[in-house]
Amino acid sequence: MSAEPVINGYDLSTPGGKLKAYGDYLWKDHAYLRLGFQNAHWISDELVRTNQPWPHQLAAWKQRGVRTVINLRGGFDAAFHALEKDACERHGLEMVDFTITSREVPSRERVLGAQRLFESIAYPALMHCKSGADRAGIMSVFYMHFRKGKTIREALEQLHLRYLHVKQGKCGVLDYTFERYLAEGEPAGMSFLEWVQSPMYDPAGMKAQFRSQMWGRVLTEGLLKRE
Repeated sequence: MSAEPVINGYDLSTPGGKLKAYGDYLWKDHAYLRLGFQNAHWISDELVRTNQPWPHQLAAWKQRGVRTVINLRGGFDAAFHALEKDACERHGLEMVDFTITSREVPSRERVLGAQRLFESIAYPALMHCKSGADRAGIMSVFYMHFRKGKTIREALEQLHLRYLHVKQGKCGVLDYTFERYLAEGEPAGMSFLEWVQSPMYDPAGMKAQFRSQMWGRVLTEGLLKRE
């Protein structure tokens, strides 16, 4: 059993508490959509990106050698977080919370925090958001750049439709962040980190200048209900 049977208000030590948690997980978090589809991709021999895993899927990832689970969603009062934390404790997985958003230009602190994260965790690791498309995408760009030494231009492959990322919606602000670097930082001879730490990096200003497309918003905000 979990060392903390009551997590986020869900008492996972009782049948009724588990039923409530799984009920909320199924319907409030749309978990039924992820029973047969994980959107899982090994992007290196040490890191897999995926959508929100079920507890039994975490057990399977443990059997495949995963040591660390990175939750990018936050959700510290949600059923998914309670079930994930319980499953990680039961299966001996290290759970790391690193909250990032899909509709904001990341702050300097988030960018630097991502660099430190990938330097400090135990691998192999699993990294997830809700759908495995947007937040997992930008963090995969950071991983490929900071840990694997890829250029930003090369790492941008991680924000792609093949991972279900739709840049024409509001989450396209993530792509726009890197496009701005390629347009102004790279030509000035600046590394990505130098650009992020310079006055040129203006998250609020970049978000204000970004424009999504209506059909992209309808798809991601309406039909797909992206978080």
